[in-house]
Amino acid sequence: MHYISDILYWISTGLLVPVIVLLILLFGRALILIGTFFGQYMSVRNTETLLKKEFDSLNKENVKDLTERLPKQHKSLVLLYIQQMLCHKDSEAHLQKLMSDFDIASASDLASSRTLTKMGPMLGLMGTLIPMGPALVGLSSGDIASMAYNMQVAFATTVVGLFSAAIGFITGQVKSRWYQQDKVNLQFLADLLTED
Repeated sequence: MHYISDILYWISTGLLVPVIVLLILLFGRALILIGTFFGQYMSVRNTETLLKKEFDSLNKENVKDLTERLPKQHKSLVLLYIQQMLCHKDSEAHLQKLMSDFDIASASDLASSRTLTKMGPMLGLMGTLIPMGPALVGLSSGDIASMAYNMQVAFATTVVGLFSAAIGFITGQVKSRWYQQDKVNLQFLADLLTED
């Protein structure tokens, strides 16, 4: 039994370095996500203003002219799908496929936020628990310096993991709302295009 416990201890201690490396990568990804999120936020604000104005006055008679009223060069995902839907306005099957493709594209964009939200606390907890073993050993042997260092690592990994998760959670919530609104607009457009 003693050997099995030692093996588990060595495995868990050996995981500390990979966990810390992954937490650093996750932290870097969270910082990149903040930057791209800000750029996306500015783009979404402009697009939402434009689409609200257009969709409030949209009806069956003027839906065919929507292409001319939309900006030609725009990187917004929803505008790209609106233009594709207007190109395939006579095919209900194409419209449904484009709606499904939009769901997949939006889920793909949300994937990094979800990964941060889930992996941050997991890796943070692992980074907290792994150094606790050596810290307790240091405490029992009177090595306060070793215990203090391991406790410092434990707290630092927790903070980094929770910070990354918080960034993922906030960006994921806001992006989900954006994509939900875009999906409502696309469904409204599809209904107008297929209306008899």
